[in-house]
Amino acid sequence: MSVKKKILLLAFVILFLCSLVGCIPGDGTHTPDKPAGFFWGIWHGWVAPLSLIIGFFDRNIRIYEIHNSGWFYDLGFYIAVISGFGGISFVRKKKK
Repeated sequence: MSVKKKILLLAFVILFLCSLVGCIPGDGTHTPDKPAGFFWGIWHGWVAPLSLIIGFFDRNIRIYEIHNSGWFYDLGFYIAVISGFGGISFVRKKKK
C-alpha cells in the first residue's frame, strides 16, 4: 500500500470516528423536555465503547443518556449493545 493510500485511509478513519462521536450521550443534545427515544437508544448502544473511553476524559459524557423516553430507549440501547457485542460470538471459530 502506498503512502498516499495510507494517509487517505487514516484521514477517512479519523473522519469516521469523529462522525460517530458527534452525538454521544451527555453532550447536551437531550433535555428533560426533549428526551432521547428508541432510535437514539440504538445509536447510543452502538457508540457505547467510544462513549466509555471519552467519559474517562470528560465527566459529562456517559454511555447511557439520562434524559430518555424510558422503556423504548432502553429497548433500543440493549438491542444495539447485544447485537454489537453478542454478534462477535457468531464470528469466532469454534474449537473442535
